[in-house]
Amino acid sequence: MTELPTRVLGDGVSVPVLGFGTYPLRGDAGVRAMVSALEAGYRLIDTAVNYRNEREVAEAVRASGLDRGDVFVQTKVPGRDHRSAKHSIKTSLQVMDLEYLDSVLIHWPNPSQGGYVRAWEGLVEAREAGLVRSIGVSNFTPQYLDEIIAATGVTPASNQIEMHPAFPQVEQRAADAERGIVTQAWSPIGRGEVLDAAPVLAAAEAHDVTPAQVVLRWHLHLGSLPLPKSADPGRQRSNLEVLGFDLSDAETAAITALGRPDGRLFGADPVSHEEM
Repeated sequence: MTELPTRVLGDGVSVPVLGFGTYPLRGDAGVRAMVSALEAGYRLIDTAVNYRNEREVAEAVRASGLDRGDVFVQTKVPGRDHRSAKHSIKTSLQVMDLEYLDSVLIHWPNPSQGGYVRAWEGLVEAREAGLVRSIGVSNFTPQYLDEIIAATGVTPASNQIEMHPAFPQVEQRAADAERGIVTQAWSPIGRGEVLDAAPVLAAAEAHDVTPAQVVLRWHLHLGSLPLPKSADPGRQRSNLEVLGFDLSDAETAAITALGRPDGRLFGADPVSHEEM
């Protein structure tokens, strides 16, 4: 089993440097995949109301035999609950049969709905009530970050965004860092098309690792917290084994240079893409 180090978020909460994404794992097969991940050494498990697998996540944590305090459970409030975010969190706790959540994020800003500031106020209230230890956002641009910070005086601890070598989010990562926000990465390896790119293959050969391990190490080198997802036990273990080597600044820059303006997986620009 791989033991992962932790890092401290801006709110003082410690979090593993790499987590496990759970979409679209569901049902008994999903529980088995999550238990396998926990047995491999993952200690941050990421879900969302809209993934429809919160119950499976909680079942996997219990089935793993790990103490509740040893697993960082993170979920997300959907767009339809922006104006009742605290209630949404209470519902997630009931579904998961948990006393608290380690982290809750606003899943998408949904700007045309005009509710993300109220949603953030609800997350702040939930943290003050002891329902959640750490609060953050997902897919928030600098503008939306500044609006919720100005409204509440509370800065998100995390911002989970699409980030992979084809879309490295240089400007957004810089904006997060300037505000003391840790960038989390969903779909950190993308669709895998960059795994045969020359800079990735060269680094994999130089360090005697796999291309996927190179990409995950690239995230860590940049300070991103990647959330790879896989139901395959072997790949789960491989994705954790990224701490025994590091990339040079030149290798990191070459991989970042693979980015392109149209690199998003499905055009999910937070300014226009909305999910309820």
